[in-house]
Amino acid sequence: GEARPHRLQAVLGRGRWDADAARDLVRTYAAEALADPDAVLVVDETGFPKKGAHSVGVARQYSGTAGRIDNCQVGVFLAYASRYGQALIDRRLFLPEAWAADQARRAKAGVPEAVEFATKPTIARALIAAALDAGLPCAFVLADALYGSDKRLRMMLEARAQPYVLAVRSNERLMTVTDGFATRDASNIADALPASAWHRYAAGEGAKGPRLYDWARVRLLRLQTPPWDHWLLIRRSLREPSERAYYVVFAPMETTLSELAGVAGLRWTIETCFGTAEGELGLDHCEARSWDGWHRHMTLCMAALALRTSRWLFAQLRQGRTLRERHATRRWRGRLSGRRPLGMATRSQRKSPESAMCSHPTGEVWLSRSSGTGSTVVRKCATASAM
Repeated sequence: GEARPHRLQAVLGRGRWDADAARDLVRTYAAEALADPDAVLVVDETGFPKKGAHSVGVARQYSGTAGRIDNCQVGVFLAYASRYGQALIDRRLFLPEAWAADQARRAKAGVPEAVEFATKPTIARALIAAALDAGLPCAFVLADALYGSDKRLRMMLEARAQPYVLAVRSNERLMTVTDGFATRDASNIADALPASAWHRYAAGEGAKGPRLYDWARVRLLRLQTPPWDHWLLIRRSLREPSERAYYVVFAPMETTLSELAGVAGLRWTIETCFGTAEGELGLDHCEARSWDGWHRHMTLCMAALALRTSRWLFAQLRQGRTLRERHATRRWRGRLSGRRPLGMATRSQRKSPESAMCSHPTGEVWLSRSSGTGSTVVRKCATASAM
């Protein structure tokens, strides 16, 4: 390596290049490698612990990375995930309100005058809108409760006819079709569900096999028009039934509960991106203190992650694997596409009126269930083999 950091510092600080233009190139490159109609966009933030007070945007604030309030920077990121892999395609530093109002600190850190204080959900809306405007094929938008509780995000996506599965808190007030115009907490709606409303599906593949949960959904009272509908989606732990997660859903009317369960499990693809980018590519090793330096560092890490993902795909092509075999080797916990797998359910599974899990030689895990007419519907819900 270099004896001094002068050249690296020049790239992040003194050099003349547009980090946003480079970000657009990364997004285009990732889309070309990973584009798929069943892909998802996932938004989330991650924290970068700091010891000093001079790095741009640093403050005592909640860090999901540390799981507590810490002295850190927080960046909002957008990931694109498909059956071919996942990559980070956009980023923006969250600038706390105290920083945004402090002209001296802004000037020292090189914060552009056009940058104003914006909440994390506001930043997320901008990142998602930019990706959709760029034409990325996307089946669903996913986010955790911090962003899912933002009604303006939901309205923006619905205005674009863009399906979503967004987590919400247990106290989210919602109107169901049966309640009329009265609102109830999401937890109260779940409490009132009969046992027959719950069904067991996989939310993806874990270290010990399919991550099975009980799932239910309730139709919400909204101004929906065909072909769209709204639901409250509820996930319940098998081991601790009191542990539940809640999602608001906007999707085509024919979307099944099993499909929504598979889609909800895809939110963790962005955690995979963070883990790889931090563990192998230095995403969390940014030492630049300026606004431009932070965005340049993150953009270069995003580029490295996109290149890493695409090179893996090209390596599979060079090894002569078929498209279906390559799909099977991905850890794609993807949307239930309904495509015919390489094998069918066993005879006993065909006879069963209930859903059943079946594995195939490729390592794919599929969900089979009787359609009620004697035929068997088989849908992919996870991939058992690792990347």
